[in-house]
Amino acid sequence: MKLSVSLRYSELLKEVSAQLLQRGISTFHSRLCKNDGLYLVHPAVSEALAENRPVVALESTIITHGMPYPHNLSTAKVVEAIVRTEGATPATVGLLQGRVHVGLSSEELDYLAQSKTSLKVSRRDLPYAISKGFCGGTTVSGTMIAAHRAGIHVFVTGGVGGVHRDGENSMDISADLTELGRTPIAVVSAGVKSILDIGRTLEYLETQGVCVVTFGTSMNFPAFFSPQSGFTSPYHVNNAEEAADLIAGNLSLGLQSGLLLAVPIPKEHAAAGQQIENAIQAALAEANVKGIRGRDLTPFILQKVNELTRGKSLQANIALIHNNARVGSQIACALSKRMHKKTWTPSAPHAKEREKDSDSQSNIVVIGGVNVDFIAKGKTDKLVFGQTNPGSVCQSFGGVGKNLADSLSRMGQRPLFISAIGTDSHSDAVLNYCRHMNTSGVAILKEQRTATYCAVITESGDLSLGLGDMDIHQQITEQYVSQFEEKLSSASIMCVDGNIPVSTINYVCSVAKNHAVPVWYEPTDCDKACKPFLSDSWKALAYTSPNLAELCTMNKALGFPTPAVLPSSLEEVLSCAMALARPLLDHLQCVVVTLGAMGVLLCGEHNAGSVDLQPRRGTRKGRLCAVHYSALAQTAAEMVNVSGAGDSLVGGILAGMFQSRDTHSCVRMGLLAARLSLASPHPVCTTLTTDSVDPNKVQPPQSWPQPNLLWMEE
Repeated sequence: MKLSVSLRYSELLKEVSAQLLQRGISTFHSRLCKNDGLYLVHPAVSEALAENRPVVALESTIITHGMPYPHNLSTAKVVEAIVRTEGATPATVGLLQGRVHVGLSSEELDYLAQSKTSLKVSRRDLPYAISKGFCGGTTVSGTMIAAHRAGIHVFVTGGVGGVHRDGENSMDISADLTELGRTPIAVVSAGVKSILDIGRTLEYLETQGVCVVTFGTSMNFPAFFSPQSGFTSPYHVNNAEEAADLIAGNLSLGLQSGLLLAVPIPKEHAAAGQQIENAIQAALAEANVKGIRGRDLTPFILQKVNELTRGKSLQANIALIHNNARVGSQIACALSKRMHKKTWTPSAPHAKEREKDSDSQSNIVVIGGVNVDFIAKGKTDKLVFGQTNPGSVCQSFGGVGKNLADSLSRMGQRPLFISAIGTDSHSDAVLNYCRHMNTSGVAILKEQRTATYCAVITESGDLSLGLGDMDIHQQITEQYVSQFEEKLSSASIMCVDGNIPVSTINYVCSVAKNHAVPVWYEPTDCDKACKPFLSDSWKALAYTSPNLAELCTMNKALGFPTPAVLPSSLEEVLSCAMALARPLLDHLQCVVVTLGAMGVLLCGEHNAGSVDLQPRRGTRKGRLCAVHYSALAQTAAEMVNVSGAGDSLVGGILAGMFQSRDTHSCVRMGLLAARLSLASPHPVCTTLTTDSVDPNKVQPPQSWPQPNLLWMEE
């Protein structure tokens, strides 16, 4: 989006920049805020995630604080070997020189294992440890944060923290429990550490909305060293496949809470329960006398219990961690297989002929922009220029092309994304965030700035001001894109956004015309909407998704009359949209007019009570119609980010098309995807999946309104 900015906004821009700097958000204009990447993902982990292969996160406090050297190092390496043997990629999380590493090398593991100064890093400790450049082992809480940010869904540990004994008086409650309540990670453990108050811990987990299940046929909730704690789990899963279904369901619902999968220690390794319980009581009494509490209590208790049981508790600890790693890896593999199931069948006649493999990947190409977004949202419905306004500022990754490729990737497709980024501080962050996408077509250009965009919005979500540095999009040239001509000519569909140069759009349309490939044009904004319509290139388009203002721009470029003032009532808006869409339908198959809070209007050839979305061959035969779908209800408080809703809508519609769904279902998928986007800090919701927008599985707050069919004049 591009808006002209007058001088009277200069003070506001200074204030926005100041707030960005104060919040530590990097911009390429400032060396002071240069961010070289606080989260570093190991190449092996990054590659596995990009290819949707199973990855298992592992904590590191067991290395830095849980066991003595060299037992800690050997256990860590054996656990990683078990994960690999089961077919998954291990990603041990740790803090090195103030950076969170997701995946450690052998040398880094050895360094942490021998370090005498490593911190124990939970959520509260991350900012301080990073600011000081410290090293440390991440707790369950700290590891969950890093794993979720990296896109890992399964995390294996020994046992989770909980409510300490006498916690009703001390209020000593582990941050692991609150993290489970707000981070959607499946934590595989041997239950709750036996030094804790297990009953109160389970009650607290229930309050946090955490789904707790025992792995296996028993309903008994394990107590770390013992398969039984005297308490039962609410649920149980019999095997890895059932656990994978549970995780997938949690992700699809978008609950933003984790799962606790409690795995009983194998009976042959379980130490005598009473002996360990007596040792725990003795250790607790000694800790009380010595005044040991807080983060120092658990390591002290474990070491003391190990001494009192003459090593039996340490042996049991190692055995249960090995078993958890085995079970967790099997669950991760089952989850990966579940996500790789075939979700679509090409319906275009030419798509089947051009499929080069038999997997579930779609043959889509997306060409467009990617940028770093800074969203500043005010806490009032009216912003006052020239002074500081209360609000919040967050960073995300957007760009119309990126948003389309992102949403399609999260809904079972794998489009080739063609774009360009610079070699500044943002480029690594962009590629890391987009690791789930096929970014092999993204050019990394020296001495260029990655595109950035800053939006200032009111409390109700209305845009007050937008600034964009998008010059790099002009580097997505015809010469560069032509390198992928084989991919373009064999695509099922090409999606192009208005950020790229006119010459590149003309080239893509030429390839599409020569090879009968449908093109979806996303106009991006009013200034760019006209690009294909400056020549006959627009006649090669099959779909476009403008808003009403952008549709006016398209008509103006073609020399058709447009209203001087856009209408405001729904009836007038629909009438105007139909009239403006009609000239385009002489060549385009469908015009999707996005109407914001009024919903969406599809214009095209009538079929089965709606507009035919599936790519067609030959000329139109049916009558033209328009179908209006109302938007899903959403309050201002629920709207966090407005920058990606339209792109998510298009992504949902396209995903439905490639699953051969009927038009009503395709549009409802788009509306659900848009609703998730509006409620997310990211332009495309990170929990977006096919299941989370499946209208057969997800019901909106109110029942689906009946679409309104309108006939268009020939």
